[in-house]
Amino acid sequence: MWIVRALLVANTVDADPGFVGERFRHHGYAFDECLRETPREWSDLAGHDLVVLLGSEWSVYWDRVQREVAAESALVSEAHRTGVPIFGICYGSQMMAHSLGGSVQRATRPEVGWHRVDTEIPEVISPGPWMQWHFDVFTPPSGWSVLASSPSGPQAIRSGRSFATQFHPEATETMLAAWTAGSEDLVRMGLSAETVMAETRDHVKRSRSECSQIVDWFVNEVAGS
Repeated sequence: MWIVRALLVANTVDADPGFVGERFRHHGYAFDECLRETPREWSDLAGHDLVVLLGSEWSVYWDRVQREVAAESALVSEAHRTGVPIFGICYGSQMMAHSLGGSVQRATRPEVGWHRVDTEIPEVISPGPWMQWHFDVFTPPSGWSVLASSPSGPQAIRSGRSFATQFHPEATETMLAAWTAGSEDLVRMGLSAETVMAETRDHVKRSRSECSQIVDWFVNEVAGS
């Protein structure tokens, strides 16, 4: 199979692309990791045909990660400008908004756990439920299409060869076991790890195939446009 090179931007402690990575690999993509904490060690964008931005516990407006945010923002801007496809998830969607003319702010209705979305293209993005874990929301850049939303805000956006979801289509049971272990976020939201994991074991039976549906569409219709 022909190998397509891709950059995977993630934090050191959470660099698993889960179901999203699994499906991109099915299509022949191989990932070069770019860890957010060490932007000087990243591979060059040149020679890569995809950028995947994973989620993060960071906020783009934190002063203490200003240098790292600036580096990722420059990568996103260059990829979007030159037509290299971008697939962003959660913090990745917020980074794309921040970099390309939108904005990011604290959510008035944060979402943690499995939530349904209102979708404009249910044949591509199902209503879910999808895993959500965010305390920030974004305003899309001008001219971008909002393909899904929830009471919290936009849930999927697209412009040209750039696409992002606020929800986590990549989420696996293994990932959620790590996210929920001792999580103060769950306490803050009045949730328990046991409840979220029980829902996860049920929902990933469906979300894996529905994630594949999104990635297949992205590869064929977005990256291929």
